[in-house]
Amino acid sequence: MTKAKRLRELLGGPKPLLAPGAYDGITARLVAQAGFEAVYMTGAGTAATLGYPDFGLVTMTEMVENAGRLAEAVPIPLIADADTGYGNELNVTRTVRAYEARGVAGIHLEDQVSPKRCGHLDGKEVVPLEAYLANIRAAVAARRDPDFLLIARTDARAVVGFEEAVTRANAALAAGADMAFVEAIPDLDELARVPQRVQGPCLLNVVPGGKTPIVSATEAAAMGYRLVIYPSLLIESGILAGDAALAALRATGRPGAEAGKLDIVELFARLGASEWNALRTALGKDTNTTR
Repeated sequence: MTKAKRLRELLGGPKPLLAPGAYDGITARLVAQAGFEAVYMTGAGTAATLGYPDFGLVTMTEMVENAGRLAEAVPIPLIADADTGYGNELNVTRTVRAYEARGVAGIHLEDQVSPKRCGHLDGKEVVPLEAYLANIRAAVAARRDPDFLLIARTDARAVVGFEEAVTRANAALAAGADMAFVEAIPDLDELARVPQRVQGPCLLNVVPGGKTPIVSATEAAAMGYRLVIYPSLLIESGILAGDAALAALRATGRPGAEAGKLDIVELFARLGASEWNALRTALGKDTNTTR
């Protein structure tokens, strides 16, 4: 079974699918090892790995290459941020084909003017509706695997209001998108109304410190959401833990109390050492050699 088909099966389950955000191979592995059945490649996190804010500074090639690394690192389906599709219908066609070729199970495409901004920042702009729908139609036509999931994201709520955001979501679904993603909903009442007004499955983006109120997975299910992503969970946790570790080192001249709780053998085990050792043994090599 392909990962795209597996993703479709998971989305048809009785509860919303939860997909924590990852930005590199180890964070993708953490998600899978924690027992989650899908992982989300965060665009903001991908930009952060290159040292940039989420201001549309990362290219399609950089995004696709990172998505490929994450998809290869884990056995579970990967859903990836594909920003605006990086241009017009031709660019979107190439974008879809590139993500699909790297083993990604699904992507979301948005209607922001390029260069885009993080959906929870002010100052966004959206393209005309017909330009957005042209890109959605191009994405639908470009995919080679019909199970490859196309999620239509709209940032229109913050720019032109709730009604226009719902209109765009429904128009994108009518154009062939599989799921709608109405970004940056600012209050609980509207959050609950999105799955009621949108004529298809909906994604909820949970960003602590962002514009949308935080709800539990149970509350999201009651509202009718089918997919919940958590793009900032691991990157925020990693930054804060890194700050604390570096502060302890600077203050004391030695690693802090957390250092060493994960010894080097266990660290490599988390990265798949047992698979590589088994392969080395099967090939007749001593597992202790470094060659």
